[in-house]
Amino acid sequence: MQSSPLGNAVALKSQLDILTEAAGDAVFRLDANGIILSASTRALILISAINVISGHFLTEFVPEPDRAALAATIAQTLQSRQPAQIKVHIHTDAGVFWFELQLLAYLNPQLEPEMLVIGHDISLQKASEERLRHISTHDALTGLPNRSLASDRLQAAIMEAHRDASGFTLMVLDLDGFKKVNDALGYTAGDALLCIAAQRLHAVLHPGDMLARTDGNQFAVMLPNLVAPAEIYSLARSMISALQRPFEIQDRLLYVSASVGAACYPQHGETEAQLLAHAETALYCAKETGKARCIIYDQEKFNRPPHDVTLEAAMFEAVKNGEFLLHYQPIVDANTRQIVGFEALMRWQHPELGLVPPVRFIPMAENNGLINLLGAWALKTACIQIRQFEKAARRPLYVAVNVSPRQFRNDLFLQRLDDALDLSGLDGSQLLLEITEGILMSDPELAENLLTSIRARGVRIAIDDFGTGYSSLAYLKRFPISVLKIDRAFIKDVLTSPKDAAICSAIISLASHLNLSTVAEGVETRQQLDFIAAQGCGLIQGFYTGRPLDPATAIDLLQAQA
Repeated sequence: MQSSPLGNAVALKSQLDILTEAAGDAVFRLDANGIILSASTRALILISAINVISGHFLTEFVPEPDRAALAATIAQTLQSRQPAQIKVHIHTDAGVFWFELQLLAYLNPQLEPEMLVIGHDISLQKASEERLRHISTHDALTGLPNRSLASDRLQAAIMEAHRDASGFTLMVLDLDGFKKVNDALGYTAGDALLCIAAQRLHAVLHPGDMLARTDGNQFAVMLPNLVAPAEIYSLARSMISALQRPFEIQDRLLYVSASVGAACYPQHGETEAQLLAHAETALYCAKETGKARCIIYDQEKFNRPPHDVTLEAAMFEAVKNGEFLLHYQPIVDANTRQIVGFEALMRWQHPELGLVPPVRFIPMAENNGLINLLGAWALKTACIQIRQFEKAARRPLYVAVNVSPRQFRNDLFLQRLDDALDLSGLDGSQLLLEITEGILMSDPELAENLLTSIRARGVRIAIDDFGTGYSSLAYLKRFPISVLKIDRAFIKDVLTSPKDAAICSAIISLASHLNLSTVAEGVETRQQLDFIAAQGCGLIQGFYTGRPLDPATAIDLLQAQA
């Protein structure tokens, strides 16, 4: 006997009801509008009571943006009668879960379109995927983003900044002295220190800043919309200060510091590779010049010539051939405009390249050890030369000589200082040794002993580029310092930047209260000089008052002013 269409439809409905009720998954039966007609026991238990769930759109239990996607899938499935699949979040009495929904459209006994939606809970699978994703993108020790995730975020920041014509800063930070902790106490102590360091850095940063651990004791920081040098230096000082506080690990107090290199988009690079390379170049420079400081990448300063190897080899011949010389930049009294001293600046008169600036050969001399020989020569030559300048000026003058980190730490430094003073007959008070803040902080005990010995000879100590490194008030109290040199980075915009003006005024005021002298570097206009003088800065140095001069020209200038 042949069955009737109505009988088939009734049988189909009965089978669907049985299937819906027996299903272990959450099963919903929807009408053509997407309204829930019935649901399986599993669905009712998960979501709500039957008298609440019936008559509601299934999409009501799905949050945005999944809701719009589900509504579109339901409509498409009803229209095409083709099975579909979608993954969405569903609100349940126990919380929000991930479900994989299978959608199947059919005709009910009244030949009206309906739909079965079978939901399989994939929350555990999604949680597992999320854990694996987190493991692949985060550092297991600190929980910070790892190099892979940092790279993704850096590329996204480049795209956004390019689209918006904006900029951002990438900073690379390396813990100084971390290897000593590992060597002395083992990796457990080192790991504990890294975790605390990560917490301290995170506390210093602002919401929206990215902090990542990219290598063993190296961190990366990405700062959206932060490109002003003064702000970069300020944040770097805060990070360095946070890391220089003692770490209490294994019932011991441990001390490390940090060096920071920074590069800004787009001026220091428009690709991820360029920004990273330039930030790391600045970092290495910070470590090589004393540590515990921040250096921002500078295109002219850090771009090495294509034949560095050849140039470095030529340096050894240049020492034997006497190709190195000193130029002298006047240091002027801010009120009388009279020259009171000179800073000795090393130059290299190459037979083919001409006058080679120090930024091209000083880093090489630091690396190959020639800086000790060159530094000793410069110290002796400057002391002798200033005596000749005094004869031309007919009044006492002083000379400032830069001392590199490697030169300062050399065992023969004090002996070479004595030789220069003895040979020239110069009084110790007429010699000013300029050192960086990083020299003080990389090994405070050594620095304190050496500086005390230097001051015992009457020689004065100046902190060069003050305000761009660690700038701790503690070392102004601890070490026998006589002069603070205000870095040109603060002088350049002192007339237009309230922050730079405030920093300069604060440094001058601080120095005055501590009975220290101040020298403003990089003064290039009369207006800058007048502002600095009005703040109480005693000494000025820069192109406005005098460019670096060869000895003969300097003597002519002094004789004209005598």
